[in-house]
Amino acid sequence: MNGLARASVRFRPASFAGTFIALLFAAAVVTACGSMLQTGITAHVKPVRYAHTPVVVAADPSAHIRTGHGDDADTETASLPEQPRVDTALADRIAGVPGVAAAVPDTAFPVQSAALPQLTGRDAAARAIDGAAVVQGRAPGTGEVALPAATARAAHLGVGDTVTLTAPGGTAAYRVSGLTDTKSAAKDGGSGSSGASEASASSGTSGASGSSGASDATAPAAYFADSAVGRLSGHPGRTDAIAVLPEKGVGTHELAERVKDAVGDRAKVRTGDGRGLAEHPELAEGKEMLTAIGASFGGIATATAVFVVMGTVALAIGQRGREIALLRAVGATPRQIRRTVATEAMLVAPLAGAAGILPGIALAKWWVGQLVDRGAVPEGVTLSTGWIPMVAAVGSGLLASLLAGCLAARRPSKARPSQALGEAAVERRRPGVIRTVLGTAAVAGGCVLSAVAANTTGEDAANVALGIVFCFMVGVAFLGPVVAWAAAGVLGLPLRAGGAASQLAAANTRANARRLASAITPIVLVTAFCGTLLCMQGTIKHESSRQIKDGVVADQVIGSSAAGLPADTAARAAKVPGVDSATGVLRTGALYRAGGSLDSASLLGVSGDPGKVPDVLRLGVKTGSLDRLTGDGRTVAVDSLLAGTAKVKVGGTISLWLGDGTTIRPKVVATYERGLGLGQLLMPRDAVAAHARAAYDTQVLVHDKPGADRTAVQRDLSKLGVTGLTVTDRAGYRAQADKDLELNAWANNVMAGVLGGFAAVAAANTLVMTVLDRRREVALLRLAGTTRRQVLGMLRREALLVAAAGLLIGGAIAWITMVPIARGITDASPYLPPLTGIGIVAAATGLGLLSTALPARALLRGNPAAAGAARE
Repeated sequence: MNGLARASVRFRPASFAGTFIALLFAAAVVTACGSMLQTGITAHVKPVRYAHTPVVVAADPSAHIRTGHGDDADTETASLPEQPRVDTALADRIAGVPGVAAAVPDTAFPVQSAALPQLTGRDAAARAIDGAAVVQGRAPGTGEVALPAATARAAHLGVGDTVTLTAPGGTAAYRVSGLTDTKSAAKDGGSGSSGASEASASSGTSGASGSSGASDATAPAAYFADSAVGRLSGHPGRTDAIAVLPEKGVGTHELAERVKDAVGDRAKVRTGDGRGLAEHPELAEGKEMLTAIGASFGGIATATAVFVVMGTVALAIGQRGREIALLRAVGATPRQIRRTVATEAMLVAPLAGAAGILPGIALAKWWVGQLVDRGAVPEGVTLSTGWIPMVAAVGSGLLASLLAGCLAARRPSKARPSQALGEAAVERRRPGVIRTVLGTAAVAGGCVLSAVAANTTGEDAANVALGIVFCFMVGVAFLGPVVAWAAAGVLGLPLRAGGAASQLAAANTRANARRLASAITPIVLVTAFCGTLLCMQGTIKHESSRQIKDGVVADQVIGSSAAGLPADTAARAAKVPGVDSATGVLRTGALYRAGGSLDSASLLGVSGDPGKVPDVLRLGVKTGSLDRLTGDGRTVAVDSLLAGTAKVKVGGTISLWLGDGTTIRPKVVATYERGLGLGQLLMPRDAVAAHARAAYDTQVLVHDKPGADRTAVQRDLSKLGVTGLTVTDRAGYRAQADKDLELNAWANNVMAGVLGGFAAVAAANTLVMTVLDRRREVALLRLAGTTRRQVLGMLRREALLVAAAGLLIGGAIAWITMVPIARGITDASPYLPPLTGIGIVAAATGLGLLSTALPARALLRGNPAAAGAARE
């Protein structure tokens, strides 16, 4: 049997090459997704700022809820959208712990100035962490600032000069008390703190990678008096982290245990690589994204890969029906045939799987790099590769090929030797009972999931999208011959009225439904998966743009190219001649509880009178009134779709976790329609500013007085003196909203590219295998007098029919999937951008034609039987 298997591989290279290609790409997809999942589980960032601070106390970057009771109890976790903080007073408690030399609060916040580049504001005491020494002047006191020497000199500032700085807490003039330099600190052995060292000074820069992420990690540090930092950062009484410096001779483990006893459950004590999480709390959200891609998308991608492999192997075995029948006719037993098929799988699958590992790792590495570049994952996170994804990739391909081969060979291997050749000569029209039952069950499952999606909203509806597609795809695969026979019957009608090539194509597709099904299924796969993902993104973007167009009625939109707009920008804008009202908009995020899970939502904090919001933002209030919003954090307005997901109404309460993890249960005073484009939650700015990463406004929306000269108003607003200020029309708001959707759009496009690319390769692979297997048929047609041109025309028309059938069936699956999901996410109908739709149709059609034409021409050139046929 081993020799027979090796001979089959040697003398039927086309079939085994197709199987090899399918297994290779399947292994690449599985390896990539598995590596992403492993990276999400094990991702960490090496501490830089805290590299020589052995113990760091920081807040938990995730929110947690407990669900169930007793043995069924479980904990749901979600990453916080903003920087969590700890009480500054905790530093005094830690400082009293035996063995602690100092407990240094470490706060970072963006600072703007017309005379200086972007700065990161820090506590003066934080110089003990980054080793910045005062090389001229002294440490800052009240109303003073210490600037980096190089930055100050470039701006022609020196000790004693005055500079105007804007922090989240306000704008003021500060006296330069001193100039700092980390290089000098390294030479002098540190800044004098017992915990600082030359290594820590040299590892940091003047813009050390701040722990908060609230400011540019590369920005130079401006040091303020410790007593003023809480107010300037906009988070009084709170700090990003507390660096704990040990007394001489105290070990890290011993120090950490003592600090844990003092801290209790009020904060997390970080050591080792955990200090990197204190520097970059956004790592928790990045790990969540990596895990989601590797697990949820990876599960679908892996199932698809296995599905494609099984289909390709089954096609390859099916093409060898005559060979298997001949073996039965000469006395081979069913067991010997199954052993031969298994041996073939053992020969091809491990080699193909091993060949796919490196491309899979390269894909995952590129994927992680792109997420880092887009800020979804912090810098320093690298791809984690291990043996588990590789073994899973090779093993899943091997098992899939073994299972598919045994199933495909089961029926022909059991045929009686006397009947085997006769059965192999005629294609079975109907699928077997098992395939019919499984296919019907899969279609029913897709219908059930569609009904479930129709009765859910928000992310719950989106989460079932790929499940619906996959169920329908499995149904199409199992019921393929029936689907292909029906498609050939309907789409072949126009061909029957054509010439010889068209009539041949119609007859062939009708008579060989099983072969047609093998070619249609991958096209359906490409169309269904790519159509669903791209249609989902197109629907969200289209509805968001529509809501912004209808909802943003401000006459002017003030923005900033810097860190943001100071809190008093709206009040100053309101005093400009011709301005009726100005509303500041602070964009942040929140988590809300929906049943037993935590979901994220966009949160807008608006300044001024909530009753003036409709002058600049028409949210489409459905119930309640925005006038009832209060600045104490006890009230909230909620998007109607989110309200449906959270099952809340006006007058009820909703469980919210603000950006930094602060939990509140505000009363819902209004619901509105345009949350997707404008913001899903609305609260007064005073209620959310202290919980945002940096309390700068994203935009200020201005409503002009009736009859005001818009050009004059815009000119006067541009003179407000805010760093990086820009004044635009309503398009400015739309640009910011589009930026917020950019990461989700990119993620969906990448998933569509990975799945679509893999499915496209599978489709091309299947079509090539199908054409190359028709050598005898083509030879017979040529001997019967059919011209070369007619044969090529027949194959082209068959390819067009295959593409049309695949596009129609795949499009129908995508549309059935998207209707309930679009209603759940946007409360609108699905929308596919015309260019995207044209691209999918063109790609599927071109793929079918190209994958048919190239092997067909090779077949005609290399067909010895056709060589002696009548000349054209």
